[in-house]
Amino acid sequence: MQKQLTDRFGRVHDYLRISVTDRCNLRCVYCMPEEGMEFEPEERLLTFDEIAETVRVLAGYGVRKLRLTGGEPLVRKNIEQLVEKLGAIPGIEDIALTTNGIFFAAKAERLRAAGLTRINISLDSLRADRFRLITRGGDIRRVLESVEAAYRVGLDPIKLNVVLMKGLNDDEIDDFLKLTLERRVQVRFIEYMPIGHNDDGWRSKYVPLSTVLERCEANGWHPQPSGEVYGNGPSQNFKLEGAPGGFGLIHPVSDHFCETCNRLRLTADGNIKPCLYWSDEFNVRRYIGDDEALADMFFRALDVKPQNHEMAQALAGESQTHIPTVRRMSQIGG
Repeated sequence: MQKQLTDRFGRVHDYLRISVTDRCNLRCVYCMPEEGMEFEPEERLLTFDEIAETVRVLAGYGVRKLRLTGGEPLVRKNIEQLVEKLGAIPGIEDIALTTNGIFFAAKAERLRAAGLTRINISLDSLRADRFRLITRGGDIRRVLESVEAAYRVGLDPIKLNVVLMKGLNDDEIDDFLKLTLERRVQVRFIEYMPIGHNDDGWRSKYVPLSTVLERCEANGWHPQPSGEVYGNGPSQNFKLEGAPGGFGLIHPVSDHFCETCNRLRLTADGNIKPCLYWSDEFNVRRYIGDDEALADMFFRALDVKPQNHEMAQALAGESQTHIPTVRRMSQIGG
């Protein structure tokens, strides 16, 4: 194998998050404004062949894990064809999908057959009315059908992403924890991040994830650290006694995980983002087809990747050393 994708701080990158579209069928309050979004025209999106060519080159430098994101990746037509192309690339061991779950049930079997190995489904509330409020119109029944479809086709682990927001869903922590006592599911509590927000409104909704452990103690549950979850990334994982499932804490603000960051991001319009939070981007589309030049662009991106994202400073209202991105989460790919 050629040299690995290593940055200035010795972090080896074997994981690529690929946004296939900036469009979404929902308008979740932490991800997109209700209106006024301008989307990339289809001709500016990377084609499936361009994505596969990029991954083929990166696989030669040690990339093994992929995650397809958006926007909502399932609004991209024939996404299973991309999964199949990526799965055929030597060296790729894992292809995951992050989805809002509205369209997944209808595509579950085709995606699994194409080579999908894991799934994360966004589910920020277990209450239909509240789910509709957070997503601005989503139907929770379709998401729950997709969870069942994921079980049916044998995806494991099934992860549910829960962005905690003060006054919106932080009173449902107990309900999500109880889910892990009932089913083999991994609930991942995620801190609200200041991605793409040009005001300070996100602070009023921010909930530190220490709250989850406090709820465990209040209920007499004693969570134990768990290292069983494959592909746990930045998640700090736990299990309740006797639970078939588990839960994870992803706290980029209160306890950033940058020292172990192993991921790069490829946006739908062909830009490398070395860090989710900062504005640095490198367009690679024009280099696809020139393996050496394409790889060089990824190494250049790694050369400017900062040691950490400084979201804690953003929470405290302190000055930062880099320029935060103005792109919304849906435009980056999370």
